Amino acid sequence: MRRFITVIGVLVILSLTWTAFIKPEKESKQRNETELVTDNKNPDLVQQDTDDEVAFRGLRKFWEYSGFRNATKGHLIMITVGLLFIFLAIKYDYEPLLLIPIGTGIIIGNIPFYQEGAVNLQLGIYETGSVLNYLYFGVLKGVYPPLIFLGLGAMTDFSSLLSNPRLMILGAAAQIGIFLTFLGALMLGFAPPEAGAIGIIGGADGPTAIFLSSRLANGVNILPDGETVRNLIGPIAIAAYSYMALVPVIQPPIMRLLTSKRERKIRMKPPRAVSKTEKIMFPVIGLLLTAFISPSSLPLLGMLFFGNILKESGVTKRLAETARTSMVDIVTILLGLTVGASTQADVFLTPDSLLIFILGAISFMLATAGGLLFAKVMNLFLRGENRINPLVGAAGVSAVPDSARVVQNEGLRADPTNHLLMHAMTPNVSGVIGSAVAAGILLSFLG
Repeated sequence: MRRFITVIGVLVILSLTWTAFIKPEKESKQRNETELVTDNKNPDLVQQDTDDEVAFRGLRKFWEYSGFRNATKGHLIMITVGLLFIFLAIKYDYEPLLLIPIGTGIIIGNIPFYQEGAVNLQLGIYETGSVLNYLYFGVLKGVYPPLIFLGLGAMTDFSSLLSNPRLMILGAAAQIGIFLTFLGALMLGFAPPEAGAIGIIGGADGPTAIFLSSRLANGVNILPDGETVRNLIGPIAIAAYSYMALVPVIQPPIMRLLTSKRERKIRMKPPRAVSKTEKIMFPVIGLLLTAFISPSSLPLLGMLFFGNILKESGVTKRLAETARTSMVDIVTILLGLTVGASTQADVFLTPDSLLIFILGAISFMLATAGGLLFAKVMNLFLRGENRINPLVGAAGVSAVPDSARVVQNEGLRADPTNHLLMHAMTPNVSGVIGSAVAAGILLSFLG
């Protein structure tokens, strides 16, 4: 609990200080540029420059292009946030494979450089022709998320889901946070496409959040009233991955609040054995079913089930191994780094970003509560060994496999001999499918 309060307190303090540094610090830069223009127009200076004057102008130009001169308080705030992400990943082992690339990307994206006038140093992620801009193309066009899903499918075992399919309902129930947050974002004045992209944070699925925001809140699409949607990819992605990393901190208090000690001790019957035929048939049937229900989710779920077919077929081991190791590692590095770099202070530090973080937290908590409460409702109609441990419902958010591990730890805390991991994997995996389907539904209505 102390760790939870510390982490949340730090994030809240940083969030509240953002609005104090939104105004760009350009007055001194403009004054220096005015002096330069005046000097160039002064007829008294139209003479041969001395070596000292040339050296002085060179030093002044060096200073103008240095990060020390162009730094703003916003840059320093964001660099501090990046360092905080790296600290949480190393010190507390909070999703280090995600937070370290994102934290480093935040630092890289907020190294200040000269951006006045028509100067294009091709350094920033939003500058055409820069290396980071080319890498960011995969985020902007939604290329990276389907590749992540391909690797996820190649490393996922759907046996627990097939052995107890009724638990899939808990994964669907957890998606209530997405739609409630969508309505909340609309009430706060966000445009419908922006609200849809914000709501998906409740699924605790970073790739899905990036995919949907790249389609709906990309700063390019035109609204019916002629306005352009805001580019919210950076804030949404950072919020989604932040809450994914903080699953071990955020979920346990909610789980203990909404369940009794007696409920946390409920033992569930062991899952049945699943045949190889079932494992092979499931991704094929799942692909057809979900694609017909929500065709817009095909880029994500198509790749998820394709990766699982590679794994379960048994005849494409090399492809499955590549998808779940080398490829997914490379894409994770590029995705985390570019998402982090997209949080340039002048783009990221806005009141909208603060609202997105607040709405994301609410969305994540509602999703966790939705799964827990629906499990308790199901128990009203179940008896004996068929009863469900309500803790399992918290795994309905698609933070795989962290939320399932949290369920396992909370179950062991209540009863050291009660292992819930395999049961929790069913709503956990179905939550991945559910959040992708929800994203497809939102995209079909709002895209």
